[in-house]
Amino acid sequence: MAGTVNKVILIGHLGDEVKMHYFDGGNSIGRFPIATNETYTNKQTGEKVTTTEWHNIVVRNKLAEICEKYLNKGDKVYCEGRIKTRQWEGEDGSKRYTTEIHVTDMTFLTTKSELNSQAPNAVPEKAETPKKEISHKEKEVDDDLPF
Repeated sequence: MAGTVNKVILIGHLGDEVKMHYFDGGNSIGRFPIATNETYTNKQTGEKVTTTEWHNIVVRNKLAEICEKYLNKGDKVYCEGRIKTRQWEGEDGSKRYTTEIHVTDMTFLTTKSELNSQAPNAVPEKAETPKKEISHKEKEVDDDLPF
């Protein structure tokens, strides 16, 4: 057994369109935020409270191109990947950090256009039985291995 695991599973809604960057040699990278929500009832007030957590998603190559083509702001997705932290130097010379989810497997659960086309009183389908499912598994290549 490896001893450590770096695995993330998220189901959330896109907070923006996919931003693409293409490199020489044909590689590409796509970035977009997704929001996950947690709802609970405040025991003291009885009020229903929803908190939103934002996640920076990174997809590469073919998966990035598929996301750019089919995903729009508001779409619901299932993402599987690993956490990575990047460091860079800001314009003022200070060190900056960001935490990203590098996605290797993704399933499109619903699209915003599908949700808008449902009847107002219709019950939305559960995530386990999506109307439209497009899945892609990106092969991982980890060149940072010490052996």
